[in-house]
Amino acid sequence: MDRKRIAVLTGAGISAESGLQTFRDAGGLWNGYAIEQVATPEAWEEDPQRVLDFYNMRRREAAKALPNAAHFALAALDVCHDVTVITQNVDDLHERAGSGNILHLHGELVKMRSERDTSRVYHWTDDIRIGDLAEDGGQLRPHIVWFGEEVPMLGEAIQIVREADIFVIVGTSMQVYPAAGLIDHFREGGPVYVIDKVIPYIPYESRYAGAFFRLEKPATEGVVELLSILGCAG
Repeated sequence: MDRKRIAVLTGAGISAESGLQTFRDAGGLWNGYAIEQVATPEAWEEDPQRVLDFYNMRRREAAKALPNAAHFALAALDVCHDVTVITQNVDDLHERAGSGNILHLHGELVKMRSERDTSRVYHWTDDIRIGDLAEDGGQLRPHIVWFGEEVPMLGEAIQIVREADIFVIVGTSMQVYPAAGLIDHFREGGPVYVIDKVIPYIPYESRYAGAFFRLEKPATEGVVELLSILGCAG
């Protein structure tokens, strides 16, 4: 079978089926927190303890969650094709399911970094507290790309999409930029598969006329079906 280069963009919908809450499906709130309170540089400056408490809670929740059938199906797809998962999610469910090539656009819950130096990044699975310092003396903060911050992995993600033969979108609202703009870098006329319970609006969809495929179903069903479509089932 001819191996294809497949770029997969995943969003909160794929992790929601593992029990992890999505803020957009909850009226813009994460467990009662507005994003402005916990997911911006200004929130960190105003109340770092509140931000740490919030991400400590999210880290504990993610640790309890298990990869679902969609995560495992993407890992299985890697057997037949060259797959890179570009995820907007900050959990590690893709890693635990066995996917090998994963790019986290928005950071990772299991990593922390110095608030002074973005290059000082540490693997971290426990709670983080005020007074936990990096080697440079900076307070450790979540290794998360907050709203208003640059997305350092964006350039690499764009290159992956440009070089892909197939682009797959799973469980994302396509409302969060710049991640939603990655499709603009995929070659015109190339096959695009969109998997979601509700298919999001895709700008410039007409560029892929005849090669734009909608699987309007939960990720756990749609990605398994994609395995069969792309010749990897069984």
